[in-house]
Amino acid sequence: MLLGKSSTPRRGRPDFPKVRFPFAILVAKQSQLTIHKPLYTIRKMKIGIKILILFLTLNLLSCKGSAQETETKKTTTEFDFSTVEKFRETKLKGLIINDYDSIFSPSQRKELSDIIYDYNIETTRQIVVVTIDSINPYSDIQKMATDLGKYWGVGTAEKDNGLIILLCKPCQKIGIATGFGTELILTDQICKNVIDQTIIPEFKNGNFYDGIKNGVAELIEKWK
Repeated sequence: MLLGKSSTPRRGRPDFPKVRFPFAILVAKQSQLTIHKPLYTIRKMKIGIKILILFLTLNLLSCKGSAQETETKKTTTEFDFSTVEKFRETKLKGLIINDYDSIFSPSQRKELSDIIYDYNIETTRQIVVVTIDSINPYSDIQKMATDLGKYWGVGTAEKDNGLIILLCKPCQKIGIATGFGTELILTDQICKNVIDQTIIPEFKNGNFYDGIKNGVAELIEKWK
């Protein structure tokens, strides 16, 4: 036994080491959490609202742009070809010369019809000549010629061997559209050369019939 020390345990509460808790720090931290939590939540809500407004605005602009694009397409590309009846000289040659602008004389229409008709009988290839006084609502006469050829079904379904020459004298425009079968031989470049080198020079001299007739003859020559 050690002197000055009692081995008898004390009754009552046991002795624990004294620990000082930083109450001031805890209170301060709790105070900060109490203050900053609502501010964080409000900021988060504001950001969410801004994102929602931005999304709705972009969605509205997208819908508006789509509506305008659809309206533009309807006003610029629609054309009712059913209003364009095929010109008929005779029952057999009704699809050949469609002189709506009355550029050719009756004898010229007959001569050109005979040339194209005989070529069609010999080869099954179909050539159609069309004259008009306006290409509205089109701006591209080549596109109109292509659409008109498809609507009329120029060329046989099996070979797609049609060709259409569309002339708008008041517009000073001419286009040649070909089927896929025709284009294998008469490429876009060949058709352009025929227009630039054969047809246009005659037009400049006022010879519209000679320009079309010579152009047809050259196309037939190259279509071999």
